[in-house]
Amino acid sequence: MKAMRLLIAAVLIFPIYTNLYGLRNSNSLYDQQITEILESLALEVTQIRNYYQILNAKAYSELVMINKKIASEISLENKVLNLIRKDQLRDIILKNSMAEETDISKIRYLKGLEVIKILYEKMVSLDHHFASMVTFNEINKISNPNHYPEFVALKDILQSKRIKKQGFGLSSLLGENVYTSVLHSFISLFTNSQESREDKEKAIASVECIFDFTLRMHNDLNTIYFETSFLEKSNEKIIDELEQLFDDYVDPIKYWVPLKDCRNNDDWDQIKENLNAYIKELNSMINQPSKQYQAHKMKINLEFPIDRLLQFIIQYNAFIDEGTKFYKKFDIMLNSY
Repeated sequence: MKAMRLLIAAVLIFPIYTNLYGLRNSNSLYDQQITEILESLALEVTQIRNYYQILNAKAYSELVMINKKIASEISLENKVLNLIRKDQLRDIILKNSMAEETDISKIRYLKGLEVIKILYEKMVSLDHHFASMVTFNEINKISNPNHYPEFVALKDILQSKRIKKQGFGLSSLLGENVYTSVLHSFISLFTNSQESREDKEKAIASVECIFDFTLRMHNDLNTIYFETSFLEKSNEKIIDELEQLFDDYVDPIKYWVPLKDCRNNDDWDQIKENLNAYIKELNSMINQPSKQYQAHKMKINLEFPIDRLLQFIIQYNAFIDEGTKFYKKFDIMLNSY
């Protein structure tokens, strides 16, 4: 009987544990990848800032000297020339500052795109994970004694030996029900005067493992099934929201291919080409005093999707935390067997 219990449990519990273990490893893998992206982002931003700090150092040094000359200069002509040079240096520093922020925005945008790619892969893998879970029909078969030959054989024997005046039968609907079927079988067995005590004990011994396992597992498996279904629906919703976020993310750079198609066609390089064209146009406007407003607007359009991504990550983390709590509960439930 112990061997039978282990065999029955292995049919369902092992796949759930396998999926649970795989899901945990998947979380760890993707968390590590995102951590590496964030570390790379911090490093590249630091390199950009250091580059422009060195680039501006000469301009700042000259600006200090110009200010001293302006303060001490007697010649009006030289003073005017120094003032003109001062304005030029300020423009250089301002343009460098805008170029620096643009370069940082580009890096943030590309890293954000990598995060979207990773999150989407994870959500799709979760979708496959949920699809690989046992179906409700499979759960019903495993947790219902009516699907085990030993129990069906016992029912047939009891039915054939039932005293019509004293016994009673069940409808097909109630006959498939876990609780009414087991209860009816026990009543039929104990009230059957044709069976000796030894025969009754032998009959119970032949199915007691099935009774014990299925009755204990029935509610737990239903809980796991329905709560997993809830997580599956939540995951589908998150995927839809991520796909919409991607559309908003790449809209400013005029890339209008859906995320699913972009992933399937491995079209990520085209996004980078569109981004480079966008940055080139932005830098061109930065260098034109009359187009500073347009440049500022383009920069905002590039930054806004990144902020949206940060908001989505908060929502995504909440979903993962919720799913983790569910799986911890499943783990506790299954560990009781």
